[in-house]
Amino acid sequence: MSTTCEQYQLILEATDLRKTYDGGEAPVQALRSASLKLKRGDFVALMGPSGCGKSSLLHLCGAMDRPSSGSVVIEGTPLESLDDQGLTRLRRCRIGFMFQFFNLLPTLNVFENVALPLLLAGIAKGKAEAEASRWIDRVGLSSRRLHYPQQLSGGEMQRTALARAVVHRPALLLADEPTGNLDSNNSACVLGLLRELNDETGVAVLLATHSAEIAADAKCVLNMRDGVLSPE
Repeated sequence: MSTTCEQYQLILEATDLRKTYDGGEAPVQALRSASLKLKRGDFVALMGPSGCGKSSLLHLCGAMDRPSSGSVVIEGTPLESLDDQGLTRLRRCRIGFMFQFFNLLPTLNVFENVALPLLLAGIAKGKAEAEASRWIDRVGLSSRRLHYPQQLSGGEMQRTALARAVVHRPALLLADEPTGNLDSNNSACVLGLLRELNDETGVAVLLATHSAEIAADAKCVLNMRDGVLSPE
C-alpha cells in the first residue's frame, strides 16, 4: 500500500520498506511494510507508540541505514545506487535531521554547531558563517550564539538543532520526537518554527511522534503500529 500526502514536486518516495535487525536470540523485524511519498511543502506526522518502527523508518528515509528490502528515492535518486560516500554527500546537502536528544556537539558553541553542516559540505567559511548567523537570528538565539550546549535550556538546544538542520536548505527534514524532552511552551515554540519554515521554504517535513497533540499540528498524519504504516 502506498500512503501519499499530495502537494508539490516529489521529494521522497519510499516503497515497501522492510527492516530486520539480526542479533540476540532471534532477528527483530522493525519494519514490516512502509510506503510513503512526500512532496515539496508537505508536513507529515508519523504517529505511533514507542518501538513501533518510527525511528527505523526515519533512518531509512534519511539515508542513515539501508533497508532489508524495498527502495527509497530522494529527488529522483535511488539510494540503492549510491555508495557510502554518495549517501554522505546526499545527507549533507539535501537532508536535515532533528533528534529528541538534540545531538549538538558539546565542544562547539551555538554558532559553531549551526555552521558545521555548511563547512562539512565545503561551503566557503565566510558564506557559512553568514548563513549560520541568519538562521540563529531566525530561531531567536542571537544573544546565545556564543554559548555552549550545556549552558542552554532544552528549548534553546532544540532551536539550535533546528537551525543546524535547515542551514544548508535541505529538501527533506526528518524530526524524530523533536519535542520529546521539552515542556509544553518550548514544544509549541519549536513546532511553530517548524511550521513557519515549512511554509516559507517548502522543505518537506516528516516528524515522528507518539503524541496526538503534536501530530495535530501537521498537514497530514500517518499511523504506524508493529512496523506497518497506514493512513490515519
